[in-house]
Amino acid sequence: MLAALALGTAGLVVQPARATVSPPASAAPSASTQAAAPDAARAALLEMRAAFQKGDASRLAALLPRVAGDPLEPLAAYWTLRARLERASAEEVQAFLARWRDTYWEDRLRNDWLLVLGQRQAWEALLREAAAFRMNDDAEVRCYTALARWATGRASAADIAPEVRQAWLTQRQAMPGCAAAAQRLIEAGALPRDVAWQRARLGVEAGRLAVATQAVGLLDPEWVPLVERAYAAPQRYLDDKLTAVRHRTKEIVTLALIRLATVNPAEAAAEAAHLRWRAQLTDEERAWVWGAIGKRAAQRLSDEALAYFARAADAPLPDEWRVWQARAALRAGDWTTVRRAIEALDEPRRREPVWTYWLARALAASGRADDAAAARSLYERIAGSGGFYEQLAAEALGRPLALPPAPPPPTAAERAAVRANAGLQRALRAIDIGLRTEGVREWHYEIALHRPGGLGERELLAAAEWACERGVWDRCINTSTRTRDAVHIGQRYPTPLRELVTKHAQAIGLDPAYVYGLIRQESRFVMDARSHVGASGLMQVMPATARWTARKIGLTSFEPDQITDPDTNVRIGTAYLKLVLDDFEGSMALAAAAYNAGPGRARQWRQGPTLEAAVWIENIPFDETRDYVKQVLANTTVYAAILSGEPQRLSTRLGRIGPRLATARAPDTELP
Repeated sequence: MLAALALGTAGLVVQPARATVSPPASAAPSASTQAAAPDAARAALLEMRAAFQKGDASRLAALLPRVAGDPLEPLAAYWTLRARLERASAEEVQAFLARWRDTYWEDRLRNDWLLVLGQRQAWEALLREAAAFRMNDDAEVRCYTALARWATGRASAADIAPEVRQAWLTQRQAMPGCAAAAQRLIEAGALPRDVAWQRARLGVEAGRLAVATQAVGLLDPEWVPLVERAYAAPQRYLDDKLTAVRHRTKEIVTLALIRLATVNPAEAAAEAAHLRWRAQLTDEERAWVWGAIGKRAAQRLSDEALAYFARAADAPLPDEWRVWQARAALRAGDWTTVRRAIEALDEPRRREPVWTYWLARALAASGRADDAAAARSLYERIAGSGGFYEQLAAEALGRPLALPPAPPPPTAAERAAVRANAGLQRALRAIDIGLRTEGVREWHYEIALHRPGGLGERELLAAAEWACERGVWDRCINTSTRTRDAVHIGQRYPTPLRELVTKHAQAIGLDPAYVYGLIRQESRFVMDARSHVGASGLMQVMPATARWTARKIGLTSFEPDQITDPDTNVRIGTAYLKLVLDDFEGSMALAAAAYNAGPGRARQWRQGPTLEAAVWIENIPFDETRDYVKQVLANTTVYAAILSGEPQRLSTRLGRIGPRLATARAPDTELP
């Protein structure tokens, strides 16, 4: 298979290229009287990144003078101080923040310093620094800031409890800041102890033991070994427990049942149905158990999922569990339950395009005139060209996808203002010399976080235009996509290498729009992209897949180092995609799922009832693959409109999906 669930630009590394961007006029001046030579600075910066990744503070300090005066000196200075931040003095930190004022790297170090101040409980210093924190996107910083406000008398425990509770329950990892804030609030009686047990349940269900043990340890460290035992061997723990009288025991039994659900939902259901648990656990505890069983059964595409969810009734459950109830109900064609599950979601989740669309479908299925009107209103709210459900909503309103006219191009003044932005200049230089991760972060900061609300629409269009001109396609796409009203399809859906892509696609009977739709999702047209699992190039081809496909198509001269060559990559990638598409009887949805997650998984997921493709896609168990398939198909529809000049319908590319017909040819089990 290809990029195997680790695709997209977030995890890409790019081979270095020579820098061409000029130094920003507004960068802070160096103490050096002469800037480092560009090639020498580039080499030093790449060596500094390696030293930073190793935590080699002395080597960083030795290399720093070699980048004096370079546009990326703020980044080099950040690496150097960050590597020893826990030992740095407050004066050193303030000197850095002053010297690199108004840059991303100033705010990045401020974020790191705020975490240090929080761990030291230096509350007054933390509050002073937090007031200048522009990104303000770190839950740990929010929790420490809330604690500081309480500790200094600026807020009461009741004032900060809701914010801390929300931040703690939604953190994926066991982090110290929010846990410390939650513990103090629990001890003060501002948060109920049950919040810690809820956090533990979420951790166990997500397979994060450290989250669960941290939460329970806040209540009593002596309970942690019991949680570890229940997590490691849930069935054995339950077999040894005949009674659950104490609250602590009931909760750990609940954790064991939830853990068992992640291993085997059917076994968990049989255990949860035992009289002793029905009699001894509370209604709330049993609801969480059945909710966890229902979620895990739904992810396994089990027909029993809805029955499990029904035993949780309408008890409050995490949104992430309720959406799996909605998915299971879609699979079963139970529109009443689809509606009830979506309406139980918190409003922000309910307003997402996916659940807005399916709620509209559920309302429309009722046959009531007032529900039909409400459904139309929901479709209107999300209809557009930008995504899978936006396109389907537009079609429900009778509007095929037609490309909007391009907005007026940036004026000379707008272009000049954006290109004078020192942060964007630094970002492009970083990307040019092979520091893509650092460059992408600084670019995003400048367009989205440097000032409240980010850049305005005209500035975004000008920045996207600049990125497109430089061939930095991922920044072009992502920047242009941030505009709400001025939609520039050419920036959002560029067509680099059109002759090459069209040639290889048409030569084997593949729709070029499908290829473009897949490339946009795979690599954002970063031509020498490489994912952390080794997938390479425009179409993110895995090495073994490339070798297999090259042999299959008779490309005997293929060498592994050729895979980042655009022509070779597209030739092999399109050939593999065509083989997958043919193996899945021309289903674009199945082929995209197979390209991302492997043919074996796609074959497994198609078993069961025959479903409309949108329902099947929404029930793909892997979050990444589900989103991937939706994005590829939505992209394909837009590219079809671009390449044909005609209105398009996403629905024509969906169809229905079910088991392979008995009359179909046997699956190609050699497909990697």
